[in-house]
Amino acid sequence: MTTSPRSTADSFAARYNRAPDGVWQGPGRVNLIGEHTDYNDGFVLPFAIDRTTAVAVAARDDRTVRVSSDFADAVATVSLDDLDDPQLAAGTLSGWSAYPFGVVWALRHFGADLASAPGFDAHVASDVPTGAGLSSSAALMCAIAVALNDEWQLGFDAQTLARVGQLAENKAVGAPTGIMDESASLFGRRDAAVFLDCRSLDSEVIDLGLEQSGLEILVMNTRVDHAHATGGYAARRASCEKGARLMGVASLRDIDSDDLPRAERELDDETFRRVRHIITENQRVLDTVRTLRTDGPGAIGALVNASHLSMRDDFEISVPELDLAVETAQANGAVGARMTGGGFGGAAVALISSDRVGQTTDAVTHAFADAGFREPECFTVHPADGAGRAL
Repeated sequence: MTTSPRSTADSFAARYNRAPDGVWQGPGRVNLIGEHTDYNDGFVLPFAIDRTTAVAVAARDDRTVRVSSDFADAVATVSLDDLDDPQLAAGTLSGWSAYPFGVVWALRHFGADLASAPGFDAHVASDVPTGAGLSSSAALMCAIAVALNDEWQLGFDAQTLARVGQLAENKAVGAPTGIMDESASLFGRRDAAVFLDCRSLDSEVIDLGLEQSGLEILVMNTRVDHAHATGGYAARRASCEKGARLMGVASLRDIDSDDLPRAERELDDETFRRVRHIITENQRVLDTVRTLRTDGPGAIGALVNASHLSMRDDFEISVPELDLAVETAQANGAVGARMTGGGFGGAAVALISSDRVGQTTDAVTHAFADAGFREPECFTVHPADGAGRAL
């Protein structure tokens, strides 16, 4: 299922009484492996999915920006003059409109001339679940970014637009995320993942071969909501920065498994476990890429499973619902399963043969009911092309 560009255009017309100039889409993403490594200058392996956020946009002849959506009644309004400010502080914007308005603000930091840019109207529709760890926020920001890149004829490349999205999320929204989500949404390709070096921002498309192997990615959304702008995500990032500082390096990317004995001696137990997750997760990403190239997706299960254990025990970002989804999928024949996204809720994913999807979905649903948890939402996703114009 994908959001329809035509229905988004129709919704825009109903809201603003005119046709849009076009419709642009940004996909959500699943991170196959490499969690919390992005803001540590490490390696990640996400892919864009066939669930998208669509944005219909039309230019205005004044400085006003208006944004509406299928999921909120009110139209959010701001002047470009208010966004043309180099010192926009976190908290200045609020609610979901902070994401699109934050992109406008961030574009100026990469050379967009907001002083001469026209305002615009935009309408947003999405079938990327929010709070599920599938990066609905990056889907929205990348859709807005590619739309304005076209509308304002900015000529920015995908790597620059990824940095725009990250800056918007960090500074305008106040979520201390890395660059993985925007990169996945912008660089995605069908049946492939994006192998990203978050230090150099070099990226490579890695064929997954799921279609040929008869494998599916089953998303098990626990419907336990999370919010990256608060709480545990920021605390984990602070722990990583502390570990790097105490180890005498600029980033945890600069140490590897050979440094773990020294880290265990010199760091307190909690900080050591946070550091150990990042070091071992970086290695798992590299091992997964190598295994995909040599043996295909059916051979990466042990790495995927080990990633979940590391997030559960060392990084401590899982919750009982995620653990139950992972364990149930594994018990029903999944090649591998892990939580995906920032943690503290959201979704787990299972790499599973196509003929086991229904059985596993039923088993997870029954396991949640037996545990007294909220009913999960299970669905398959497919690696898809990245953000761009859809209509």
